Amino acid sequence: MKYQAIIFDWDGTLVDSTARIVESMQCALKDVDLEWRDDFQIKQIIGLGLPEAIVDLWPCLSIESKEVQLMRERYNHHFVSDERSKVAFFEFATDMLALLKNSGLSLAVATGKSRSGLDNAFTELKAGGYFTDSRCADETRSKPHPLMLEQLSESLEVEPSAMLMVGDTQFDLDMAHAAGIDSLALAHGAHGREKLLRSHPLAVVDDLPALLEWLKNAGFKEN
Repeated sequence: MKYQAIIFDWDGTLVDSTARIVESMQCALKDVDLEWRDDFQIKQIIGLGLPEAIVDLWPCLSIESKEVQLMRERYNHHFVSDERSKVAFFEFATDMLALLKNSGLSLAVATGKSRSGLDNAFTELKAGGYFTDSRCADETRSKPHPLMLEQLSESLEVEPSAMLMVGDTQFDLDMAHAAGIDSLALAHGAHGREKLLRSHPLAVVDDLPALLEWLKNAGFKEN
């Protein structure tokens, strides 16, 4: 297989968190008294950094505005609240990650989450050991800008042509395209299959077992 590194998005790709993100955003908008946004509208911004997502949902706001700062605080409060349903890996995620890591592939995460959010998720799900490196939206540029992947290419010492980006949103796929990296889309997350296909991934697969099967067809061999 030509790929030496696989870069995963987090929310909606490895972790079944889309419903929790939507619910947390809707609770936050009530706190800040912003205009209602429905489930579909919020799903369309999943993958962006949180400030960029808020401004995309409410274009009248600027990233520096007090409303955006308050929305960030209230969203984070609701997302970690014990009242929210627990976030878990999609079925087969840990088995797949273990197989890929044990084969010698470098694995990394590129996510719209904050660094503290991803580190908390790694701890909660005991997941950090699968990944060589990671990049978050608050320490680099938000998707679809390619900087996350450019930095991971450098830190992993893997050329873009030997990397594969796996994600569930157009932002993941467009970021990969901008970085000159192949992409593969998962249809079990935030964006629908039709929207994903507009960004011309190598394929759209239904779930993580189908992703592993695709990798095997591309030459991946288990150790």
